[in-house]
Amino acid sequence: MKIGRFKYGERTIFGIIKGREIVPVKETRVSDLMESITPTDEVIPIRETKFLSPTRPSKIVAVGLNYKAHAEEMGKPLPEEPLLFLKPSTAVIANKMRIVLPSMSNRVDYEGELAVVIGKKCRKVTPEEAKEYILGYSCFNDVTARDLQQKDVQYTRAKSFDTFAPYGPWIATDIDPIGLKITTKVNGEVRQEGNTEDMIFSPFELVSFISQVMTLLPGDVIATGTPPGVGPLNEGDRVEVDIEGIGTLINYTVKES
Repeated sequence: MKIGRFKYGERTIFGIIKGREIVPVKETRVSDLMESITPTDEVIPIRETKFLSPTRPSKIVAVGLNYKAHAEEMGKPLPEEPLLFLKPSTAVIANKMRIVLPSMSNRVDYEGELAVVIGKKCRKVTPEEAKEYILGYSCFNDVTARDLQQKDVQYTRAKSFDTFAPYGPWIATDIDPIGLKITTKVNGEVRQEGNTEDMIFSPFELVSFISQVMTLLPGDVIATGTPPGVGPLNEGDRVEVDIEGIGTLINYTVKES
């Protein structure tokens, strides 16, 4: 099942995606969606809605160097445990929204990633228990000011600009996250191709590890790392992150005015 969050007129709704239509559900909170998903009798053409981010995360926990091939690409050893950093909720944008290239940076890169969406409060769980806390999976673009990342000791500035966390277009609730093909395109040209089988730490291991450090709340997002092929974005680009079994996250770039 694919569940999205949309603006329809004055209403903000969760809805089940069925082709080019949306069936609104009765549930209004992420935690409710973990308990049950109850469709209404209403059917809305998707073209009449505005995409919103699938959830409103309190935080995005991102993972660095979680693909063997990407670690090799960056010339770094494989990490012995997950390398974590945070992206702020203010960086989140939805499908078809614009990534703003900040004037402070001379190089902004795409990083297509699988997103894990937390469905209920999660603290100190095992990898085996992690599935019980995951609502589903989505597409994510860990947009990065690469020149600032190389300049700074910490990743915070490079990863935290407004619009640097595109997320969507919806959540797939019933897929196995292992063995999914990830493809990133810029202006229709394939720039990244990878598979979640290449992850060093699985989504379940990541949920468990992160939950030993911090409490994960309903709607929070874990960005699970990127495959090889990261590269720059320029003004006017169309960037797509496509993940097998989920869909395609589409965003456009503009320069900061």
